[in-house]
Amino acid sequence: MAVLPIRPTPFFENKNQAFWNLQLAGWGGTTLLRAMSALANDLPPDRLVINLISTITGFSISLLLAVTYNRLIRQKPLVTWGATTVVLAIATGIYAFIDSWVLEVAGGATSQNFAKLFIGIYFFNLTLLGAWSALYYAINFFLQVEEQADRLERLEAQATSAQLAMLRYQLNPHFLFNTLNSISTLVLLKQSETANAMLTRLSSFLRHTLVTQPGGKVTVEQEVETLQLYLGIEQMRFEERLRSTFRIEPEAAKAQLPAMLLQPLVENAIKYGVSPQEEGAEISIAAQVVGPRLRVTVSDTGPGMTMNNTEDGLPAVRPSRARRDSTGVGLTNIRDRLAQAYGEEHRFEIRSPESGGFSVLIELPFETEEAEALSREQAPGAQVEPVKKPAARPAVTPSPTPPKAHQAS
Repeated sequence: MAVLPIRPTPFFENKNQAFWNLQLAGWGGTTLLRAMSALANDLPPDRLVINLISTITGFSISLLLAVTYNRLIRQKPLVTWGATTVVLAIATGIYAFIDSWVLEVAGGATSQNFAKLFIGIYFFNLTLLGAWSALYYAINFFLQVEEQADRLERLEAQATSAQLAMLRYQLNPHFLFNTLNSISTLVLLKQSETANAMLTRLSSFLRHTLVTQPGGKVTVEQEVETLQLYLGIEQMRFEERLRSTFRIEPEAAKAQLPAMLLQPLVENAIKYGVSPQEEGAEISIAAQVVGPRLRVTVSDTGPGMTMNNTEDGLPAVRPSRARRDSTGVGLTNIRDRLAQAYGEEHRFEIRSPESGGFSVLIELPFETEEAEALSREQAPGAQVEPVKKPAARPAVTPSPTPPKAHQAS
């Protein structure tokens, strides 16, 4: 899900400090501009003192305006702008009156032209305080929008994490039931060694599924380890009918992808490729790096898939002569996980030629664990969590054929 990348700028991380910095810089610049204007026009030195008094007055009035605007900005727009206009007019009048009075006391004005002097100074101060007010509201509205965007980003991240967890936990438990049935059968037949081996593989596989975070990523090598554990369990059920091959490039083995992404594809291949055929089928898992992308393919030599069995929203496939009674839940699950994790930066295709067989092609941006950890460290306010790794196992060699066991339904 795409999120607007708005983050707090460092200058406004401390709002109070930023306010005082802007106050001092703005009014200091005004004082400097007035002083340069007085010197350029050969005005007497006492005019510098008058300008300093005017700056102090404006600085003090702006502090009062800040307190008032801070309350008005939380009101309804009509109340905010109406009250701001009134407050600004009154504040400008006070500012102009003080400036006019100081000029009169200093001998720069007479009582006859005090009114004209007041009006002239009023419009000048109105421009000054009006610009200050506009800048105050602009900055605060910007900070409010930024805060709302950050809050929305956090909420979207939480929603995405929850949805990823939900999608991952929708794994089909059918294999678990079959495995337990197979173990039960072996126990009844007093084949305790085979049953213990199968139970050990099942516990290892379940442990792997619990190690990674629901929305986390693992390397292709770690994902292959999990698949080998899973295939080892299923191979004890299907024996020589289940054949598996892995073709993992060394560079692709270091790439990252969402945890437990490929297991539903392999489960789908066993359910609809191996199980319906007496001779079984071969399942191939391949991973390679193509330019800046990781390409993963899971294919089987089963009967294939019919066109009218494809769920809406999945990539179209060519029709096959054999029917494949798939609900499409596993494929939809993977498609949704990829959309949540990568948005438009991924490719997901399913293919089923007329000659039979079924394959799923996935392309993702090539990411390594080191690059992702570095990006998390460089992100503002990011906290890098250690990645839990399963115990090392050979990543690219197929599991040895275990002792034979009776097939569960």
